[in-house]
Amino acid sequence: MTPLLFGPPRRQLFGLFHQAERAGGMAVLICPPLGREEIRAHRFLRVLADRLARSGVAVLRFDYYGSGDSPGDDVEGEFDGWRRDVCVAHEELERLSNASHIVWLGARLGASLAIMAAASGVCDPARLLLWDPVIDGARYLAHLRERHVDALERSFAVPDPGLRRRLARESETTNELLGYEISPKLYSQLRALNAESLPLTARYETTVLADADDLALKQWTSAQLARQLPLQLLPFKHPMVWTSDPHPNNAMVPAEALQRLLAEIGN
Repeated sequence: MTPLLFGPPRRQLFGLFHQAERAGGMAVLICPPLGREEIRAHRFLRVLADRLARSGVAVLRFDYYGSGDSPGDDVEGEFDGWRRDVCVAHEELERLSNASHIVWLGARLGASLAIMAAASGVCDPARLLLWDPVIDGARYLAHLRERHVDALERSFAVPDPGLRRRLARESETTNELLGYEISPKLYSQLRALNAESLPLTARYETTVLADADDLALKQWTSAQLARQLPLQLLPFKHPMVWTSDPHPNNAMVPAEALQRLLAEIGN
């Protein structure tokens, strides 16, 4: 595993390149979640990348600008810049691996950003593998707000139901969600995120691994399939809770999820 900084001087990104241990024509770009979900998935994605590298697949993990170990502050994060970051990472993986077939694995909001980047036409993945993509941004924000209030209650022992109701108001949690600062621009972009803003194209195959009972996801996939695009939705339930800390019933690297993703990438 090789750490590196790449990209334009004014917007460099931090990455970790996992060199394939034997020759192969495939590489994987991992587009991680953001915020608390990125922390939750970090160990899982590290193990996944190591397993892929041992099987002959080069992998690049990276942090979007203003997140993780990349330069920039939390409040500088927004969709347009992050979408461009995905394409910069794709070009870097092409240079490092010389792979002829690059798969993008996006998780949660990282999956949504992968869709946006692929649709931009700036970079061209061979395939998208989307794990629990965020399709309904307003519902995603509501969930983060709820978890944010839960975390405040656990940390500060908030006993007053009235105070809890005030904390749960959208206006009270606009600037921070689960320990990460969020700009008004990003908040507005997340609220506006919906199925119509995430169009696929016929240039690449797309596989979605998610809970088939997710209504927003079902509507989105139905709309894409109506356009006769190369898309499949595969039911995928796993024990990982994206916004929680690991505990006995929420393993840091659930084996069944790891094996499922390895199998799908190899297909």
